[in-house]
Amino acid sequence: MTIFAAGAVLWREVNKQLMVAVIHRARYDDWSFAKGKVNPGETLPETAVREIAEETGLKIKLGIHLDVIRYTVSNGTPKEVHYWASRVTDGALANSKFKPSEEVASVEWRTPDEARKVLSYDFDKKLLSQVEELFKLGNLATKPVIILRHAKATPRADWRNGKSVEDGKRPLLPFGFVQAKSLVPLLAAFAPKRIITSPWERCKTTVSPYASFRKMKLIERSQLSEFGNAKGPKRTANVVEDVIEDGRSSVICTHRPALPTILQTLAKFGTKEQAAKLLEAHALKPADMLVVHLSMVKHHSKNHPKGASKKSPNRHIVSIETYSPAAIETAAISL
Repeated sequence: MTIFAAGAVLWREVNKQLMVAVIHRARYDDWSFAKGKVNPGETLPETAVREIAEETGLKIKLGIHLDVIRYTVSNGTPKEVHYWASRVTDGALANSKFKPSEEVASVEWRTPDEARKVLSYDFDKKLLSQVEELFKLGNLATKPVIILRHAKATPRADWRNGKSVEDGKRPLLPFGFVQAKSLVPLLAAFAPKRIITSPWERCKTTVSPYASFRKMKLIERSQLSEFGNAKGPKRTANVVEDVIEDGRSSVICTHRPALPTILQTLAKFGTKEQAAKLLEAHALKPADMLVVHLSMVKHHSKNHPKGASKKSPNRHIVSIETYSPAAIETAAISL
């Protein structure tokens, strides 16, 4: 059975110079990037954030997904390690709670050239090269726009039961509430700073646990509801464009019928290949989320991604990822 693990390449920019964090494990006398095994009930992004906190004392949020490293351990078991890039802020560094331990003796910040000389494994050097290239292109620093389909709701037929009942008040099923709670650590791994949601009950209930956890207010937009999108898809597109141009990391909670409008709007900020990948996300399942990492810096025509729309010179899509919460159907039994 494959062993799954997750970690991150931590980076900072000091006087326009890229710096990365490498850890020294005294037990193995090696140098590597921080990582660790998945705990039961965790998603890979949650594991990456937890392991970084445990091994480096740093509280982070994830940037773009990097390469997946695959190898076999000494007993022949296959291992798969997922890595993300993660920018460490000055505040996070100042608040680091790192203490040397038997597992991690030290955390040191090095330039890429310095890190390459001490890293013990070729796959870590490959990750380092990937991060260097992203930095040179201006694509390492990103902010996510997360498209979240609301959690599992009461079926329309069961809710109406032959009566004329407002669909906007249709609630989540018990399992939907489980999904909503499971979304909290998954969303927290990317730490969106704004929550924009359809005002319909099933959307607000989906993001309320995360809002409570972060002590954030919901920003309701009727254009993100099924009715609002059907009545004026252009207005729905305008909401999405405003979120993108605003630049702050955000989660948008909406409904399946509104996804085509939202994804087509996002596609304008990417290449043809990225647009095709976004179209596949029309089939997001309840509580699934699409994490679209957008650039933070202005790109001139000479380095604007080939095939990308020129609509926004300020932001373009760097990567697209899809995640599901860790909740399972049987978990609803405990409610």
